[in-house]
Amino acid sequence: MWKRMLQLSNGNQNEMRTEDHNETKGRLPAAELEDDGIRTATTAVPRIGHAPALLTDFEQIYQSGTVKPPRLAYSILKVADMLNSEHLSGMPPEVKRNALMMALEAGSAKVEEILQDAIVRQRLMNDYEEARLRDLQNFEASVLEQNRALQANLERITTQYMTRMQANLDEVARAQDNFRVWQKRKQQETQRIADAAAYCVPDNNAQAAAGGLNAATGGLKMVLERASSAGGR
Repeated sequence: MWKRMLQLSNGNQNEMRTEDHNETKGRLPAAELEDDGIRTATTAVPRIGHAPALLTDFEQIYQSGTVKPPRLAYSILKVADMLNSEHLSGMPPEVKRNALMMALEAGSAKVEEILQDAIVRQRLMNDYEEARLRDLQNFEASVLEQNRALQANLERITTQYMTRMQANLDEVARAQDNFRVWQKRKQQETQRIADAAAYCVPDNNAQAAAGGLNAATGGLKMVLERASSAGGR
């Protein structure tokens, strides 16, 4: 009979372990749990466009303006190429000027038209510079606005995650407290069962045996083993 009690006791413990395993197996890891609040906070801030591109070919700048440079045989750019010619290299400025004026006169070029061409091209470059400067300022403002939005988003996310982390720690602390309370009750229950089992042992020294038991499971097991030995005799 006592051997049967031992078998039943071991069987109940195995069933409890199986139930605990199944319960743990059915739970989802915390990392897999969805948090709609945090997910909403991590909505990506829309990206802005690229920095404004700059034209490196000045001829495209000249031709992209509302006012086009006049078509001249001797434009201001042609005059600049003539002054940079290797034939005039090393000559004094006055000599260069006389040679240039002689060539322009031979080509029937009008100095007024050449100077007007220079004014138009300079104005086109200035207009292009101002337009690109506005584009750059607008781009900078967009970047700063996006950075402010990202910073606000980051602070909101950080606050929510810190709150979530603290809540997790609080939950662990409560679980630890509950487990310690359960352990204390388990010790009391184990001692109560061991004390009762000690009186069931057909031994004159049952009270002494009960007094020597502690609250551990080993004490109860010892009592049941003694009872099993006594029943087999």
